[in-house]
Amino acid sequence: MGKVSAANIEKEVYYFSIAEISDLIRQRQVSPVEVVELCLERIEALNPKINAFITVLADQAHEQAKIAETEIKAGRWRGPLHGIPVGIKDFYDTAGIRTTAAFEYFKDRIPVNDALGVARLKEAGAIILGKMNMHQLGAGTTGLDSCFGPVRNPWNAEYIPGGSSSGSAAAVASGMCYATLDTDAIGSCRLPAACCGVVGFKGTYGLVNPKGILEGEEPPDEMIQWFSHPGITTRNVKDTTLMLEVLAEKSDQIKTGDLVNGPARNGKLRIGVADNFHAQPEVSDAFGKAVGTIHGLNHPMSKVGVPFGDPSGGIANIEADRKSIAGQAFKDIDILLLPTTATTVPTIKDTGGNPQALSPENTAFANYYGLPAISVPCGFDTNGIPLGLQIVGRPWDDGVVLQLAYQYQLAAKHGEKHPIAESS
Repeated sequence: MGKVSAANIEKEVYYFSIAEISDLIRQRQVSPVEVVELCLERIEALNPKINAFITVLADQAHEQAKIAETEIKAGRWRGPLHGIPVGIKDFYDTAGIRTTAAFEYFKDRIPVNDALGVARLKEAGAIILGKMNMHQLGAGTTGLDSCFGPVRNPWNAEYIPGGSSSGSAAAVASGMCYATLDTDAIGSCRLPAACCGVVGFKGTYGLVNPKGILEGEEPPDEMIQWFSHPGITTRNVKDTTLMLEVLAEKSDQIKTGDLVNGPARNGKLRIGVADNFHAQPEVSDAFGKAVGTIHGLNHPMSKVGVPFGDPSGGIANIEADRKSIAGQAFKDIDILLLPTTATTVPTIKDTGGNPQALSPENTAFANYYGLPAISVPCGFDTNGIPLGLQIVGRPWDDGVVLQLAYQYQLAAKHGEKHPIAESS
């Protein structure tokens, strides 16, 4: 294969997978500098409309890209994220760069140190393009409440992008960056991923260390500390695993090196199809089609109830409940399927200013129990706005969740269509 110029792949490069662009960078067919420049041009064109970034680090990104280019030329390739442009939710501290949580009181807050996840991404050679807009303090599901202005859904600016990781999902969906580091406390990563047609993942509680989220500020209440998980937003499941291999804590409980391609138990997964969720007809129809696609993968299926419980009831029993959930909800199944959202994505007008207008009723239980969960695209509603399928596993079965999500994405081919953000 001859030398590939970023110029002659410009129309597609925004939507390449991390694996695809990484191969080109490693083979020195495309330079990290060229890729960063194209992403920055994309941000310049689209961010005024979508408002996905709070802070764009153009100069720093250029410098990091030049370093990556030099290292790769010298044979010092750091791995699949080397030279890949990514974004950071503005919850995570970045040394010398404002970290605001989209909150007026923190708008000039400049931390001294990088959050652990940010440091690990830099060590892997990822290029930090900037800090992502979000629902203020992570306290809403719409993505509209930010002291830097609301984020817009890249598929249609009249619709919410979801929250609180709103800028992340909108940026990844519209090709401004390849992945983002996020958080998920009641669905904060999975909900916007569903609304914007991308992949949102949160691992088992403890899989990824959250150290460095607004470090030194007054800690959130104990419930938020238990519920909050680091999250990852990408355009496909394989890219999620590449990010996770850098971010995950290394332990004997999970092997991150073969999350997608590893064999399922006995080659088959026992699939539990939720039958006790509430959803609008369009959501139920899309979910039924997704279940049909997974049924075609020849995994055994049965109907089950989701252990929704009542997360608002407090956390007095949360440790005991997390220890017992595998033997209860997952006694006869390996994986649980349900829609990510209970409704189609509302318009900005229809939210009526309610910061929780997009219900987290289908996602919050996974935070309470600390379960691995992923949202993958499963189609569109009649307004042309994406819908999400949620796949949930028992604690430390992150690899099984990712395996099925990968199989589904290959079979369904959702996620191959992208928003035409220029027309927004």
